[in-house]
This record gives sequence, structure tokens and C-alpha cells, in this order.
Amino acid sequence: MFKALIFDFDGLIVDTETPEVQAWQKIYSEYKQPFPQDEWGKIIGGYGISNFDAAEHLRDQIGDVVELDDLRARQRSESDALTLRQPILPGVLDIIHNAKHRGIKLAIASSSPHSWVDTHLSRLGLARHFDKVICADDVAPGGTKPNPDLFLKALHELCVNANEAIVFEDSPNGVKAAKSAGIFVVAVPNPITSLLKIDGADLTLKSLADFNLHNFLL
Repeated sequence: MFKALIFDFDGLIVDTETPEVQAWQKIYSEYKQPFPQDEWGKIIGGYGISNFDAAEHLRDQIGDVVELDDLRARQRSESDALTLRQPILPGVLDIIHNAKHRGIKLAIASSSPHSWVDTHLSRLGLARHFDKVICADDVAPGGTKPNPDLFLKALHELCVNANEAIVFEDSPNGVKAAKSAGIFVVAVPNPITSLLKIDGADLTLKSLADFNLHNFLL
């Protein structure tokens, strides 16, 4: 019997990942450079399998004509502006309300820091729905996805076993982390992560709107 649902945040509850890429693509295009989306894809959901840095990569391509801090600040500003326009993704609220009605615990496990996740949850009116919010700040350095630490901590905080939870993820790093923690994982790729190879999920959906919680409680 499933007792808990654990959500990723970025790209799953809100599509924060497309704005990240769009902002970098715009900057790269101004310097007439192609944005290396394959390399970027390796760091989505966590930094466990790559140390790719878009600002450093661009500087390597064009030489020391830009300041890294200036590039990062601009990308952050433009990406944040785009993110503020993003709605809660389809299906999220339905699953949350259905789970709460059935007494199922809810948590977030995100490789992003609390300063990012908590701010957006409050802005969107979602914070009150989650029993626990586990972020990068809550695990040891290097413990974010694809390592299982975030999910293991979420299980501990919710007082449930791995076989009593379902994880919703959108990235290869996230799916790998959930499976390493021994949890059933539903992959829901967004426009960016759908371009990546996501292996190992127990179920893959185009949208959380396609998830039927009732079928998992029979």
C-alpha cells in the first residue's frame, strides 16, 4: 500500500528548466555560439554525472572577453523573469488534492536549495500542502541526485519505507536517484528532459495529468 508521494520540483511541479535553457541559448546566440544542450542535460536534476558550467564553456569558446560573474548574473536574471511566468504544471494540483483526501503523505525532494524551492512554493500557494520539503541544504555536499540521499532522507522524515512511496521525476539524474533508493518512480519528462535518454523508470508519462492515483491504491 502506497503511503507517500515524493515530488521533484524543478521541471516537474513548475517548468523552471526550459527558462534556464532559453536564457543560455539567447546569450550563446549573441556570441554566435551553439548552446551544448547535450552537456547541459547531464546536470539537470543534480550535478552527479557532470561538472559542466555554461558560463565557463562559453568563455572557453570566445576567449576572455566576458566576465563569468556577469554572464551568470545575466542568465540568472533573465531565467528568473521567465520562470515567474510559468504556471503549475498540469496534473500537479489534482494529484496533491487527491492524495491529501486519502491521507497520503506528500514531500518534495529537490537538488535545488531551500532558498529557491521554498520561495516558489510560497509564491504558488503550494507550501502548505507538503509534509516535508527536502533540498540540497539537507544532505551532505555531493549528496544530491543522482545519489539517493535526498530520497532516503524524505523516506526517513515521512516515516515510510521505500516500497510504500512513489517518486515523480523528470530527469535521468532524478530517476537514477529514486531507483537507487529503491522507490517506484514515475518519469514525467518536460520539454527539455524529453530530449534526454531516461532509463530505469517504472512508468513514463507525458504529463502528471495522466497519472491515476486510484489505480495504485487498489
